[in-house]
Amino acid sequence: MRYVLLLIVLLVSCTESKQPVTFTSTTIETLYTDSISVRAIELMGNSLAFAANNGVFGTIELGTGKVRANTISSPEGNPHFRAVAHTSNDFFMLSIESPALLYKTGGNGQMQVVYKEEGEGVFYDAMTFLNDLDGIALGDSVGGCLSIITTADGGNTWSKIPCSLLPEGIVGEGAFAASNSNIKTIGDNIWLATTSGRILFSPDKGKSWQAFSTPIRNTQPTEGIYSIDFYDANTGIAIGGDYTEPDDANANKAITVDGGKTWNLLANNMEPGYKSCVQFVPGTNGYGIVAVGFTGISYSSDRGNSWRELSKESFYTLRFQNDSIAYAAGKNRIAKIKFQ
Repeated sequence: MRYVLLLIVLLVSCTESKQPVTFTSTTIETLYTDSISVRAIELMGNSLAFAANNGVFGTIELGTGKVRANTISSPEGNPHFRAVAHTSNDFFMLSIESPALLYKTGGNGQMQVVYKEEGEGVFYDAMTFLNDLDGIALGDSVGGCLSIITTADGGNTWSKIPCSLLPEGIVGEGAFAASNSNIKTIGDNIWLATTSGRILFSPDKGKSWQAFSTPIRNTQPTEGIYSIDFYDANTGIAIGGDYTEPDDANANKAITVDGGKTWNLLANNMEPGYKSCVQFVPGTNGYGIVAVGFTGISYSSDRGNSWRELSKESFYTLRFQNDSIAYAAGKNRIAKIKFQ
């Protein structure tokens, strides 16, 4: 009995250790500045990769802070990037509007186009990889359904999923190209968040799909889900609102504990209002959450039930390196954030 009690104590202690230390402040160090808008960043080992508007992309060495920035152009002009992704070997970036251009690291280290799409309504918003072979990108509706392209060969070739294999579309449904965070994958599971407040879910790398509703408000074109994150296959959070009414906190935050099938509002009509990116803090058992936007940085230590503002500094997107350090990007800059 003594050993059983000891085991229970140890298990409880381990569980409690996953609860977040409450953050009360941030230290923000600017790593890169330029007259660009950065909405897509990706941690790649010891580097942070980014892509922005005006064809600008590059990397920042996390150890030294050294920046390598480049500009890419196409016959149609400098593309605007709001989605990036990576595998173990390659970096990818996807431009938003027609012609949508998906670039991949080439054999000679130069970026090469591996997918191009032209036409009315073409607009891509986010991209990620499930593993080193399977990738997915999300765009606005064309031809009656959301635009979803996938790869199964490490990004060498991409194909578009036909509308017949997707849930019936909603007129005007799309996604927000705000932070490259309206796609989340865990294992074979894929979740996509839309402007219509829906979650499209695939349990099999995009072969089959279901659509689930959320209570996130979406009656105006500027409303809907801007960002999602999942801590595990069950626990997920969605955030949005309306960037034209950033203080409105009505029906803009929701949580799921059943893998996205059902959602419940969080902190309704309470801070924060509009945010463009939400991320779980690693190692917190799904309790620590940070949300950023041009309105500042907000934090919850109780799975989104209550929030506190940590900073008024403006950012569009954020990615955690560990449980206290993250990298964020926004208008004219990329920064390192230490949470304390």
